[in-house]
Amino acid sequence: MKLTFTILGSGSSLGVPRIDGDFGKCDPKNKKNFRTRCSAILSSKNYNLLIDSSPDIRHQFLKNKIRSLDCVFYTHQHADQTHGINDLRYFSLKSKAQIPVFANKETSKYLYNSFKYCFKKTSRFYPPIMRLNKLKAKHSFNQNKINIKSFEVSHGPINSVCYIINNKLAYASDVSLIDKKNFKKIYKLKYLVIDCLREEPHPSHYNLERILELIKKIEPKYTILTNLHCSLDYKKLKKKLPNFVYPAYDGMKLIIN
Repeated sequence: MKLTFTILGSGSSLGVPRIDGDFGKCDPKNKKNFRTRCSAILSSKNYNLLIDSSPDIRHQFLKNKIRSLDCVFYTHQHADQTHGINDLRYFSLKSKAQIPVFANKETSKYLYNSFKYCFKKTSRFYPPIMRLNKLKAKHSFNQNKINIKSFEVSHGPINSVCYIINNKLAYASDVSLIDKKNFKKIYKLKYLVIDCLREEPHPSHYNLERILELIKKIEPKYTILTNLHCSLDYKKLKKKLPNFVYPAYDGMKLIIN
């Protein structure tokens, strides 16, 4: 079974360009510098598993011609990863079923309190469209062909979740520190898709220097840098990276087999 991991959005919390058209140091002539907020989708022939619903999710689904949705996993509770949730309502209406949602305790609480109408019947006209589920250490879907493991990482003052797919790909879009005890969980995977906000240090994100140091320790075959700030031009960043490390771009596809 062919599994494709698509990076729907590769930009930091305000995207590139910013709302006023500011590209920062990014060349606007390069399409790979157009970055929506971070989301990703794992797809097989008959199954779509979404990671995060960014505020740009509608545009991302339309651009990538995604016609169905089976479940959603959340990394954390920040607005740039959650506030597109309302646009997912259509898939519940289409399937006449609640969409399963998986998140850690803090994110589940935030989602429920902020978007209660998605999870609880608030009137006879609006039934719940989603069902919150406890995030376990491992989940299996699509007749055990998709296996998702997870562990928590630091994202500044809060926790975010790193997801491991079929022991081939790790996804940690918002992270400032991975505990050394968890290195073995992501050691020598085929793909590491990970936060690299900018070159300068940041309290809530890995920067370029620190992420390159981490890569040396966990030795993935390929690393994809995501959550990219407008100070990181795609072409200039690529020139600074080792041969097996790549900047992410919206629509980038990774084959997991």
